Amino acid sequence: MRLLLPSGPAHLTYCTNVHRGEGWAETFDALRCHLPAVKRLASPGAPMGVGLRLSAAAVAGLDDPAELDALRDFLRREDLYVFTVNGFPYGRFHGGTVKERVYAPDWRAPERLAYTDRLAELLAALLPDEPGLIGSISTVPGGFRPAASALGARGAMADALLRHAVHLAALEDRTGRRIALALEPEPMCLLETTAEAVVFFERDLFGAGAVARFAALSGRPRAASEALLRRHLALCLDVCHAAVEFEAPEESLALLRRAGVSVAKLQLSSALAVPRMDAAAAERLRRFDDGVYLHQVVERGPDGLVRFLDLPDALDAWRDGGAAVPGAREWRVHCHVPVFRGALDGFATTQPALLDMLARQRDDGVSAHLEVETYTWDVLPPELRAGGLDASIAREIAWVREKLAA
Repeated sequence: MRLLLPSGPAHLTYCTNVHRGEGWAETFDALRCHLPAVKRLASPGAPMGVGLRLSAAAVAGLDDPAELDALRDFLRREDLYVFTVNGFPYGRFHGGTVKERVYAPDWRAPERLAYTDRLAELLAALLPDEPGLIGSISTVPGGFRPAASALGARGAMADALLRHAVHLAALEDRTGRRIALALEPEPMCLLETTAEAVVFFERDLFGAGAVARFAALSGRPRAASEALLRRHLALCLDVCHAAVEFEAPEESLALLRRAGVSVAKLQLSSALAVPRMDAAAAERLRRFDDGVYLHQVVERGPDGLVRFLDLPDALDAWRDGGAAVPGAREWRVHCHVPVFRGALDGFATTQPALLDMLARQRDDGVSAHLEVETYTWDVLPPELRAGGLDASIAREIAWVREKLAA
């Protein structure tokens, strides 16, 4: 939906990756089931934006012009508009083990580039004809850290991203639609923190070598190439991910602004927070080990920050000796929980970081694209799913609007 904030206009939506759907038929069924219901609750009198998640299989289904026309007709009929796409999960995202598979193929693989190029074409075809409206596509931050640390991986990923930027610049020339690709830092990835992302942008995407490479690939003057790279390559700042890394919003945004890295999408999300780990907390946390998604853990304790790939790893380390080490230990767990919950099941959440970010969005402007992303609905403990999915999504959107208006 369109918002007019003191900092300027913005668009608010939720990400449809919360709904099951891999092939296009299944995805379209989910959209037709849930989007009208959410809109009736969240935006009955005005058009509602859509944060569309399309897998590679769904993208292939939309190669049929009749299917794309059917999607357009549905959006028009239901007073919906697409302005952002989640291009992070290439393959299956529900109904089985996802974990580190969500990062594959990474940005070294030609499949990732081809998929993202096609997403950009689809988004350009779906964007409303509205002055100043750009499109955004969030994507994996290079790849899973163990894979991304291989010899030559970082350079190969950067080169593929430059090739995609060439495609986006040509797409804008051809269609007049501006699309920005937004890399989304996440724990245990090549780009894990905002600081790591800034280094990657400054050196690998906006540096002199990258500018020369873009100019050579695109055939454009070198003098114009850096501006085009900054126009089409940006960041997706997921508030949950940053909070898990104990980043303060003020510090994250200052780093990005100094580097001239734009935030094409701000994902509004909260994580589990355990202010002081103890045996009782460790036992309750086992309920959130769903076996589907990675739940990376960052511990802040006497030795600074310690990272664990998944919740079972962190719990094993706690059982095998962490509990015996003196000193307070605070955990942040990468498990997306409803944004309107400041506490649950005896735990805190990282909602304070989200409230801080929303205040900065309201007053200073962080991004024109705001997307609620609580994709873990299916695997949350049952009591956290009370009220039903559509009503909970609408409640999240209403909560965000309330805080932005405060």
